[in-house]
Amino acid sequence: MTTPEIPAGCPFHAASEHKTTPHRPRPDAEVTLDERGHYRVHSFEAARQVLRSEAVQQAGFAAELTSDVTLLGRPPVLFAEGEHHHEMRRSTARYFTPAAVGGYGAMMATFADGLIARLARDKEANIDDLSLSMAVEVAAQVVGLTSSVVPGLEGRVMKFVEGVQDVAPEAVKGAGRAQPGGPRGLAKVWKTVQGLQGQLPVLSFLLLDVKPAIAARRKAARDDLISHLLTRDYTDLEILTECLTYGTAGMVTTREFISAAAWHLLERPELKNEYLHAPEAERFGILHEILRLEPVVSTLYRRSHTELTVGGVPIPAGSVLALDVVQANTDPSLLGETAEQLCPARDLPRGVQPPVLAFGDGHHRCPGAFLAIRESDTFLRRLLMLDVQVVTPPRVSYNETVKGYELRGFRVRLA
Repeated sequence: MTTPEIPAGCPFHAASEHKTTPHRPRPDAEVTLDERGHYRVHSFEAARQVLRSEAVQQAGFAAELTSDVTLLGRPPVLFAEGEHHHEMRRSTARYFTPAAVGGYGAMMATFADGLIARLARDKEANIDDLSLSMAVEVAAQVVGLTSSVVPGLEGRVMKFVEGVQDVAPEAVKGAGRAQPGGPRGLAKVWKTVQGLQGQLPVLSFLLLDVKPAIAARRKAARDDLISHLLTRDYTDLEILTECLTYGTAGMVTTREFISAAAWHLLERPELKNEYLHAPEAERFGILHEILRLEPVVSTLYRRSHTELTVGGVPIPAGSVLALDVVQANTDPSLLGETAEQLCPARDLPRGVQPPVLAFGDGHHRCPGAFLAIRESDTFLRRLLMLDVQVVTPPRVSYNETVKGYELRGFRVRLA
């Protein structure tokens, strides 16, 4: 693979620190074995090989703990493998195509306008609170979680996410297995989340948000995911698991990226100015480049179910591979010596997407990539058109559920 050149005169070809991830030295080897017995993958080529391989399966986001619970029935799309996964992705793709996402534009604009009006009224706000509201509202519309019996959907989603303490993949293989002839009804839901903390938040989410949405769509179907699942005879429990999947993989990650992008743009006046005056494709390019440097999910886990060779290293069957997305996205063999620098105008090798592996790759690549970037752009343009000043930069911490950063207390005010 030839290393691309940075265009001469790129206005943002300058040193750019990772705001969300401390610098770590890059090993010489593409694959190393860590103290937990995981094969850590550091290079772009090796990571993409694993993500596109049929010899591995999902092992992150508590996948093995969840997939071992037999009461789930059909596994949620994030954890499914094989033909079931491929068929499910094909059947739901229409909700996440660029054309479909464009159809959500008016809804996203209306909601973003309301959030900006709130900031204009209060003069101060936390960007992470505003971005949570934006991410939850958009995902709820697409999924169909719009019939909650009481307000507070975003709080219930976050209680579930914060309550799950994801454990190492090697520690959960076979854990939480339901027993044959187990209980039914609500007790079945309780059994489903056995081994996870936070059962009460899951039950609250089921009773206050998911079941009312299911009931409403049984009466009158809409063009959303829950309506689609009902046409396929999904049970309430199976729909719950899909909603939880989108809650963690969709709402939470988009929230964090909006905050990370705002952090970069507010600290770089020239980048902010370019972003605000650029056409849509160039704005998306800037957001993709920020995401490349600040991938929300910093580590993707896979488990090998057959022997394979990655980066010249033999990987035994049953091994856990930890793909370092931050290092893969800044691999100098892909991007040259400027890999750690922010440059939206850089040329990428053919077949490499602008965010590199920030949305994953292969059959588990994030289906909501178009949606996440468009809703981020919708909110950020409105925010940055105001004279916004940073009061307090965000605190950076780590979320074990999604294996990525959290930004909190990002306080801004209107000048």
